[in-house]
Amino acid sequence: MEQRRQGSAPGVTGADVLAVPLAGGGVPAPAPPTAAPGPAGRPWPVAVAATVRQVYRNAGRVVNQRAVTRVARAVPRTLGFVGSAVVRGEIADSLPTPSISLALAGQVAIDEALLAMAMAPGRFPLRSDVERVAGELADARALYTRRGWLADPRRYHREPPPLAPGDVRTSRGWALGLPYERLTWESGFSPRRGEPGRDRWEAFGANHTAAAHVVRHPDGPRPWVVCIHGFCMGTPFMDFAGLQTAMLHRELGCNVAVAVLPLHGVRKATPVSGEPFLSFELMNAVHGLTQAVWDLRRLVGWVRDQGATSVGVYGVSLGAYVTSLLAAVEPGLGAVVAGIPVVDLPALFHGHSPHDVRARAVEHRVMGGTAEAVYRTVSPLAMTPLVPHDRRFVFAGYGDRLATADQAVRLWEHWDRPAIRWYPGGHVGYLWSGQVSAFLRDSLASAGLDTRSSALAG
Repeated sequence: MEQRRQGSAPGVTGADVLAVPLAGGGVPAPAPPTAAPGPAGRPWPVAVAATVRQVYRNAGRVVNQRAVTRVARAVPRTLGFVGSAVVRGEIADSLPTPSISLALAGQVAIDEALLAMAMAPGRFPLRSDVERVAGELADARALYTRRGWLADPRRYHREPPPLAPGDVRTSRGWALGLPYERLTWESGFSPRRGEPGRDRWEAFGANHTAAAHVVRHPDGPRPWVVCIHGFCMGTPFMDFAGLQTAMLHRELGCNVAVAVLPLHGVRKATPVSGEPFLSFELMNAVHGLTQAVWDLRRLVGWVRDQGATSVGVYGVSLGAYVTSLLAAVEPGLGAVVAGIPVVDLPALFHGHSPHDVRARAVEHRVMGGTAEAVYRTVSPLAMTPLVPHDRRFVFAGYGDRLATADQAVRLWEHWDRPAIRWYPGGHVGYLWSGQVSAFLRDSLASAGLDTRSSALAG
């Protein structure tokens, strides 16, 4: 979840975390002065303890630097999840434990393995990174407080200009048996002058061009579904599969526009799609989410100009975050579906970070108040949704270890407990869940985004 620093030395490792008790009160008391001195003139018990501790740390660093050995942690973490769920009788507050099965445990293990692979020591922030990020967040909090954006987060989001016909460039492509149109246009978004991290965000050159991939029918008018992909996605081959574009297009008869999030796909700034979006540069996500809403509002306006009878929005993971935020800012949406949603990034960063990284972030007041306050401006939990209650839908996995089930519970409760579908799987398990496919199809159909019940059917 954190940005790779090119050319930097490894930061805090798992070995550092495990060795903390040994570095403090866990060190044996010094031997009496009469004891024979060990290396460097230290008493033998202390010297032996220091040597063992150093060997342990070095071994831990070697282990943590290898993805294969880090992935092995998925086994005990999966067993811990299953055991805790059985003992506690719940996975998150107000969410009872489902039937524990090998399939559920396997999907939990997949999530844990993916998380372990991402947690390379080279991605952890150095102390200088933490101090700089803390300064940016403190400045942002002061600015946002003065402007009144923390008291009324909706005011933070400016209304973008509509897309004129001449603003959009088109070309054609083909992916997974679906012909599609590539749309690109100048985003026109820029953080406000004086916002921390503005210059860094503006330096992502490819990100200034917004993009979407459109799959539509030759006739109309029809309902449209605007789809929003997750983290590390942003290409037609991944997004069409991950967002069930063929089902939305063929079974429901909708036109589909799949947006490309900032810093993803053709907009990426590093080899890994979206990498700087979710990194320890916490102001990046503030600007990224704000730009995502800006770009999506312009795309929704363009879709309406195409003669859409209704516009629904469906997103997964990070895309569900943007979907939920858009639902609180853009009026007139016909339905919103948030799948395996993330809604609180500071809490997610805090939960996934190693102990020492968390402690350092709290020490420098990155977490524990400052980040949480700044993120109110882009939090779907800080704003009332504008979409009617019966057109809000959520699905999530009991065993989700990446977005975690409590994030979905919090959105569900904030949305006044609308229709929700829990499936017995992990974060990526929605891809092969028949329950999710049926829920998505039925939810959009119940909101009127289904031509099978209209004159267009047949």
